[in-house]
Amino acid sequence: MAVKKNSWVTGAAREKLAADLKEKYDSGASIRALAEETGRSYGFVHRVLSESGVTLRGRGGATRGKKAVSA
Repeated sequence: MAVKKNSWVTGAAREKLAADLKEKYDSGASIRALAEETGRSYGFVHRVLSESGVTLRGRGGATRGKKAVSA
């Protein structure tokens, strides 16, 4: 769903957008990919997902913890 940039998204339009974003996020899309697709900011997409009750995934990629010692 394309949303006009720099415009308020409220009411039914926001609920529809939230449902679309939730479905795509639950299917594996990243917040950054959804932000780029909708033309909105990362923060906006993150906030809409949080408001709609989505359990956000943890960050991926390499971690900086101590390496396990192999015996």
